[in-house]
Amino acid sequence: MYDPAQLRTFLAVARTLSFTRAARLLGVRQSTVSQHVRRLEDAAGRLLFSRDTHSVELTEDGEAMLGFARRILEVHEQASAFFTGTRVRGRLRFGASEDFVLTRLPEILEGFRYEHPEVDLELTVELSGTLHEQLAAGKLDLMLAKRRPQDPGGEPVRSDRLVWIGAERLRLEPDRPVPLIVYPPPGITRALAFEALERQGRPWRVVCTSGSLNGLIAAARAGLGVMAHSQGLIPPGLVRVPERAGLPELGRVDFVLVHGRHRPSAQHAADALAAAVLAGGERLNRQDLAARAEGGPARRVRA
Repeated sequence: MYDPAQLRTFLAVARTLSFTRAARLLGVRQSTVSQHVRRLEDAAGRLLFSRDTHSVELTEDGEAMLGFARRILEVHEQASAFFTGTRVRGRLRFGASEDFVLTRLPEILEGFRYEHPEVDLELTVELSGTLHEQLAAGKLDLMLAKRRPQDPGGEPVRSDRLVWIGAERLRLEPDRPVPLIVYPPPGITRALAFEALERQGRPWRVVCTSGSLNGLIAAARAGLGVMAHSQGLIPPGLVRVPERAGLPELGRVDFVLVHGRHRPSAQHAADALAAAVLAGGERLNRQDLAARAEGGPARRVRA
């Protein structure tokens, strides 16, 4: 009843909330994306997106389709492997961005290991920029990381707004440089934060640099400064900086799965893990967990 290609397109639009961005990420024409969504809506007999010339939003039926689409695609992959007699095995080198350290990615990987016990999974957790370099050098077979502006490819997992975060008690003085907590080069959010402040003409100074997300979180909780971070992955104990602080907009960031091309022998295992990550995409979000840990909705830094 539901075409897997149409379901994948639906998920791309749901993640990006843009037919244009979904087409670019999938490497197809926008007309193809529109056609896939229309045919899926015809098959379901329901409107999945509410859209006009300015915005795209999921309807209630679209929200329901999210879970169905992920499960259908996961089962489709499993059935294909079973009936073709393909046993997923071998060594798989998987790189995941530091951003997902505090999410439920370990649960997804645990489920994958249970489903594919013959796969020797090697996990590398690093900065997104470093993972891109390792993938290009043939050191990874699959990567889950932020998409670099110069790299339009990759299979979309989630799209999110970048925001400024810090300790609730932190006060930013408008006449003093912005205290920044950043990853070292080649951190993608580091570069975006610098560029945004420079465009605004706002002075800044680096007060902490760490290649570990836990190190950045510790510095931010101590009130040393602010950091650029994905809105849906805000760690417990930190809150968004309010707009009245006058910090510049940071834009959006895409998290994508990118396959390596140096080891064809790892392709089946990489495809299976990619399907598992996409099927469990709703678990790669820290926002609800952070709110519960804080005892309620995310609060904001005072300015």
